[in-house]
Amino acid sequence: MTKIDYRLNALVDAGLTAVGPLPQLANLAASNGATLIQYRDKTASTRTMIETARAICEALAGSGVPLVVNDRVDVALAAGADGVHLGADDMDAETARRLLGPNAIIGLTVKNAADAERAGRAPVDYACIGGVFETLSKVNPDPPVGIEGFASLRAQLRALNPALLVGAIAGIDLDRIPSVINAGADGVAVISAIFRAPDIAAAARALRASVDAGLDGRAA
Repeated sequence: MTKIDYRLNALVDAGLTAVGPLPQLANLAASNGATLIQYRDKTASTRTMIETARAICEALAGSGVPLVVNDRVDVALAAGADGVHLGADDMDAETARRLLGPNAIIGLTVKNAADAERAGRAPVDYACIGGVFETLSKVNPDPPVGIEGFASLRAQLRALNPALLVGAIAGIDLDRIPSVINAGADGVAVISAIFRAPDIAAAARALRASVDAGLDGRAA
């Protein structure tokens, strides 16, 4: 699997276009502590998604921060992105790995024990558990798993794949980072905590510093 840094996964969602151009937002986050950028658009045409993903790739050039595309292996391939993030209804990880190659980044969403069973045995680089808390960034029919649910799913994943990076998503802000890191998260995925903040750069730096402090404390 590809070695990635999952400490701060910043999602540039299509709903953020009122805040600013997605490539600009991605660059701002990457320049201020984000270690992975994920592009997500649930409604755009394939052509629009490819154009946007290419623009984000260009905005991230030279930053060393990779881009993964949510759901769409075809868009990732066409745009030259670094990988994909897949949900339970998307292409299976084995097929995505075969299409994208051994160096691509592949991540999976984990919402329940069945997802964890699949992700723990799949050829992926990370799994992201969520929603951990309630979120306003996405309509989610499933109830939040909470900290205890996160810890249980994380334990299941690590039992199957001890090297798998495990992130946490949904409703995570600066105040909640310590609790998810203490529960075993290797990083967090955020949207609003960065891109809805009054100062996006400062928010990204603060979130990254909090993740780093939590991981350092866990290692001590």
